[in-house]
Amino acid sequence: MPLTLSSLVHHSALKLAVRAGEDRLETAVRWAHVSELADPVPYMDGGELLLTTGMKLEAEDPDAMRRYVRRLADAGVVGIGFAVGVNYDDVPQALLDAAEETGLPLLAVPRRTPFIAISKAVSAAIAADQYRTATAGFEAQREMTRALLGADGPTALLARLAAHVDGWAALYDASGAVVTAAPEWAARRAARLVPEVERLRGRHAPATAVVGGDDTESEDRVELQSLGTGRRPRGVLAIGTGAPLGSGARYAVNSAIALLTLTTERSRALHEAEQRLAAALLRMLLAGEPDHARTVAGDLYGDLLDAPFRILVAEAGPATGTQDGGVPSDEAAAGGDPLAVLADVLEAAAARNGETVLAVPDGSGLVVLFSDSGAASAACAEYAAGLEEQRAAVRSRGGAEGRHQPPAAVVMGLSAPAGPIAGAAAFRQARQALSVARRRGRALVEHEHVAAGSVLPLLADDAVRAFADGMLRSLREHDATGRGDLVASLRAWLSRHGQWDAAAADLGVHRHTLRYRMRRVEEILGRSLDDPDVRMELWLALKATSPPLD
Repeated sequence: MPLTLSSLVHHSALKLAVRAGEDRLETAVRWAHVSELADPVPYMDGGELLLTTGMKLEAEDPDAMRRYVRRLADAGVVGIGFAVGVNYDDVPQALLDAAEETGLPLLAVPRRTPFIAISKAVSAAIAADQYRTATAGFEAQREMTRALLGADGPTALLARLAAHVDGWAALYDASGAVVTAAPEWAARRAARLVPEVERLRGRHAPATAVVGGDDTESEDRVELQSLGTGRRPRGVLAIGTGAPLGSGARYAVNSAIALLTLTTERSRALHEAEQRLAAALLRMLLAGEPDHARTVAGDLYGDLLDAPFRILVAEAGPATGTQDGGVPSDEAAAGGDPLAVLADVLEAAAARNGETVLAVPDGSGLVVLFSDSGAASAACAEYAAGLEEQRAAVRSRGGAEGRHQPPAAVVMGLSAPAGPIAGAAAFRQARQALSVARRRGRALVEHEHVAAGSVLPLLADDAVRAFADGMLRSLREHDATGRGDLVASLRAWLSRHGQWDAAAADLGVHRHTLRYRMRRVEEILGRSLDDPDVRMELWLALKATSPPLD
């Protein structure tokens, strides 16, 4: 425990006597300083016991002593040690009255006690306290190291850390989600700090932030410390206490940060090795070698291949960093790598639920294989929904340009559920869905939705529209002269599968008029409407040039 004035008073060799401020003797003493100056304040740092013989003081002037004592108290001096029997036989009454009025402790130092003895006692006590703090810190480090190496790992470490700081502790993963907390009730408190953790993750590691404290309405003071040595934090440690951390608690916190950082860096190295294995496994699946893939998967990825899985193919959108309209994205906050953020989100969700995820960088994109209907699958959908909400917010602020579709930071295509034998087909499905997502400007498109929906949205392509415009241009030019309505007549006739009476009724014309118009269509196009391929091409051209239905 820190040295106090009370400790010095009870030091048997010093023989100090309390003459004022008896109720403030538990104040901590940071140093003992000798000064005979009439104004020693410029040389004070706060927390000192000022020792003086009163040589340069107007010690019997009440006004001068009130000013003197008030300046010392305002400077943070914790007490005055006045030597008696040197320049004054006793403590001058004016000084004593000023000390009592101010409440500043005043100790009488007998002539046989030299100031150097008090300074040595203070120095020895401070050194002993620092030694105890350092020893406690090393012991805390040993305890947390043993806890981390045990079966409960980080959870046990946090329990020891919470005990050492007399508070609570929580660990967040790379995606900002709470991994574990100690005591258990702290998980609820930690969950409320996720927005603060998100902001901290936007800064390069190492980074720190303080939330709450005496100047807020928060129930505690929380320090957030990023973990990891790379550009992006690999996790965040939260420490909640009722007051700022003392030296011993700070030792424990620094030890926990070092141990958890070492763990995350080791995990990252292991993750890179797993990623190389995952890449080999994926190549085997795509090459149609499921048996070899199962052998390579072993215990690490075996469970993933034993149940239906999905393949996700993702690529960064046209704009990363800041969304149109100045809306900062999560990807910008995490260092400008949206695919790394996506991988973190999916892997963290899977890890929290005991699942396995296979994530492999693929050139400038990312390929992820995860269990169908698992936590990673749900996290993928939630992440895509969040991107769509961001884009909707941009559009809502766009005013007259609200119809403009801002690009997604990540574009994803998701396959249908598959097994190892159909891995190559699932990858093709994901690529096809990605292509549709890119054309539609969507964050995520599932292959099942493409396969179960209409083919018409797939015509939303510049090349298809150019073909359609070229095919129908001569008919539109004919209609523009006012000599007929060939395009509308063609649309009605094709929609009625070539039934003359029904199509003519839709147009409100005689069937002979409609027959004449269809002959003009054939003459202008130079193609026969009896050819089913021609009918199909004309119908798709009409649909491709219609207002978009998506």
